[in-house]
Amino acid sequence: MIESRPEFDKITSFDEFNKYYWYHEELSQICKSLGLEYRGTKQELNYIIEQYFKGDLIKKSSIKNEKKQVETITLDTPLLECGFSFNTHFREYFSILTDVSPFKFTADMATAWRKVKRENDLSFTIQDMLKVYYGKSDYAKYDNSVCQWNQFLKDFCADEVSCNYSNKIQVAAILWKEVRDSKNKKVYSRELIKKYEDKIEDYHK
Repeated sequence: MIESRPEFDKITSFDEFNKYYWYHEELSQICKSLGLEYRGTKQELNYIIEQYFKGDLIKKSSIKNEKKQVETITLDTPLLECGFSFNTHFREYFSILTDVSPFKFTADMATAWRKVKRENDLSFTIQDMLKVYYGKSDYAKYDNSVCQWNQFLKDFCADEVSCNYSNKIQVAAILWKEVRDSKNKKVYSRELIKKYEDKIEDYHK
């Protein structure tokens, strides 16, 4: 059986909260119920909840996009002052800067941009974003555990053995928790079903 997890309002510290696995949708709902910003990646929502336990409430962003468009964009231009977005105009601009065509924004760049907006960071420039692209900046890193879980679930469901279970997602989540908390590779293999059979037998058809 799954380890019982308390309701969020019974949890008294971030350390306690962090002991349990939460899905992205659950984190979003928790933030929403607290009147906090509820959009973003798991990493960002976790950060918002961590701040909540510290007494710092990160409210839902009510700022409308009043984009100040500067005439000429240079490497020193702050992102928040040039109407930056992941559109064709900036894709072409970065294509010229990097000599890469077609240019594609990376997951780290997307994470950095969300952080800039969340923290209203007026000092973060085009040059800084370029450093993120080249992997020369630790300003923000994309949390790839979400991708790992999605792949794990996909691989589990693709295995014909998964048809023997009534709730595939629940079984995959139980196996994922074991893998995630271990030092092993975060990938699905049929060996996991044998290894943790006692934890998933309740879902056997």
